[in-house]
Amino acid sequence: MRVWPGSPAPLGATFDGNGTNFALFSDHATKVELCLFDRPGARVEQRRVPFAERTNGVWHAYLPDVRPGQLYGYRVHGPWDPALGHRFNPAKLVLDPYARAFGRELDWDTALFGFERGTDGDGPPDMSDSAPFATLAVVSGHEPFDWLGDRRPVRPWSDTVIYEAHVKGATARHESIPPALRGTFLGLACPPFIEHLLGLGVTAVELLPVHAHADEWEIAETARTNYWGYNTLSFFVPDARFATSSATRTREFKMMVRALHEAGLEVILDVVYNHTAEGGHLGPTLSWRGIDNRSYYRLDPGRPSRYEDFTGCGNTLDLRHPRGLQLVMDSLRFWVTEMHVDGFRFDLTTVLARDSPEFTPRAPLLQAIAQDPMLAGVKLIAEPWDVGPGGFRLGQFPAGWSEWNAYFRDDVRRFWRGDAGMLSKLAYRLSGSSDLFGTARRGPTASINYVIAHDGFTLADLVSYREKHNDANGEGNRDGETNNFSWNCGVEGPTDDATVLEQRDRHRRNLMTTLIVSIGVPMISGGDEVGRSQQGNNNAYCHDSPLSWTPWRLQDRDRDFLAFVRRLVTFRMSHPVFRRSTFLNGAGHAAADVRWLRPEGGEMTPADWAAGDRRALGMLLDGRTIPQRTARGEPIVGATLLVLFNASDADLAFELPAADAAGSWILVLDTAEPTRPAQPIGDQRTLAVPAGSLVVLQKLTA
Repeated sequence: MRVWPGSPAPLGATFDGNGTNFALFSDHATKVELCLFDRPGARVEQRRVPFAERTNGVWHAYLPDVRPGQLYGYRVHGPWDPALGHRFNPAKLVLDPYARAFGRELDWDTALFGFERGTDGDGPPDMSDSAPFATLAVVSGHEPFDWLGDRRPVRPWSDTVIYEAHVKGATARHESIPPALRGTFLGLACPPFIEHLLGLGVTAVELLPVHAHADEWEIAETARTNYWGYNTLSFFVPDARFATSSATRTREFKMMVRALHEAGLEVILDVVYNHTAEGGHLGPTLSWRGIDNRSYYRLDPGRPSRYEDFTGCGNTLDLRHPRGLQLVMDSLRFWVTEMHVDGFRFDLTTVLARDSPEFTPRAPLLQAIAQDPMLAGVKLIAEPWDVGPGGFRLGQFPAGWSEWNAYFRDDVRRFWRGDAGMLSKLAYRLSGSSDLFGTARRGPTASINYVIAHDGFTLADLVSYREKHNDANGEGNRDGETNNFSWNCGVEGPTDDATVLEQRDRHRRNLMTTLIVSIGVPMISGGDEVGRSQQGNNNAYCHDSPLSWTPWRLQDRDRDFLAFVRRLVTFRMSHPVFRRSTFLNGAGHAAADVRWLRPEGGEMTPADWAAGDRRALGMLLDGRTIPQRTARGEPIVGATLLVLFNASDADLAFELPAADAAGSWILVLDTAEPTRPAQPIGDQRTLAVPAGSLVVLQKLTA
């Protein structure tokens, strides 16, 4: 086989129409061998090709006889010296970090571990050959794909409603989708699912990880699976479990994006760049560890045989290193330019912004993203915490980023549960959380508002369970969040009590309505709109089963709730007062855009805000004071809305604002009577709001 010097760029295997250039970064290696396999089931490589060229830490060669479809991996030689952070072991076949496709999936075996099992990982290397079990990359050629003039939906943050979904879970039980497509990228592209999204009124689909992942050894040993997929094996290859064929996974992903875009829906990916599937120092050698452990990972300065673990997953990718940073940036550009995605939600984003080792909003990755023209206009969402010291950084990311607002989740749950002293916190959450984002001169769209996300109770379970029930996870119910601020309405778990069921349904409506009428960017957890339950499991990461999949055979009460949610989202999109891009000014200004009202009349006083026993509040939003303008520079004028919240145990009579008395209001939403049609309230000067409910009124205009 002919071997030419080749080029150090681009990294990975690149077919140019005549041959293939291979380039692999390893600053500390002493020798790199390209291993070529003739078939997926081969236990040993057909040929080894040592690289003779090395430029700036990149080993490279050009093979004019290698064509697309060639299976390959690497054996990387160097010191086995864990005390210095080196874990080279040429007995382990490692995956190219820049692979664009797989020719064979990982097959778990003890041979994948670089050290002798049963030791602390720092002893002698294990020399058993991992080639029969390792993931094989495959050389990809240029596969034409007709995007049919695909154009990304251009939608501002203020008009965005996110639907968080798991690719498989969303359609695995959808009987209107062909069986072969259920649980796949193509399943999401099917008309029945897209019609559901459009009917719901959401504008963006945020997908749980779609990067190729590996189940953890401990999970695989117990015949479980990492269903959520937060354990990345490749930053460029879509996960095979979401495709009808491993060979067509990339094409099927593109078909999904094209179909969602055609329907006007954005595609946001949940991405995991903070750690990899290799885990801690007792984890397997699959790729980066065997290529250049010291360069790719953050090592403990006092003990380089261990990792700085800010993720809780054993290792932390080192984005302070230029090649680690390049890997992530190249991946982001790939998914935007080649796969046409519209945004990213970054898992444990504080990790990505840790310098040495503190968090900084000027971290290399954040600055690199900010200046990259290929990523301009892409939606960026931070999960603003990690498990390291000082890891909770909500509100501290730079301009251009939105953040998952955990305070919104907790404060709204606590208010409706009836906790004392929640009114001022609720007001902040309803109005865009200026206490978190205002000091950084950001707007309310920096807040991703949510009550439910994938990690925690579903909405149906939040109103049905007081305690988590995670025994099925096999971890003694020790996993998952303990403090959920949930309320079971008096009965733990399933019940046939009609009174309890009605109370739970109202509680669901209260939580969802509060989410939708709050200023900021709402996120709905997929399946909540149809009553998805995990039987009280608030950490169902390892359940690829009906426990985690969305049900589509709906009971009447869930069908009614779906209709209510559709009505809610339509209502939000009809009223620009909820979709502000700037914070509210409050009553201290000449044109007060919001007034906070007491049930007994008048505006809230400092004493009212401080009163721990108050559990009711009115929010009056003036639609004439919206600051943003249309694309033509015309002012936006919306309706004035009054939202009345009553989380107390008693019915309350709210006095309507004096200036807007007799006959000036129409009741448009009522969580106590969800099917109640919009109707004028006549000459009423007060309005009865039942215990544990909220109503929305709209001011009539002349």
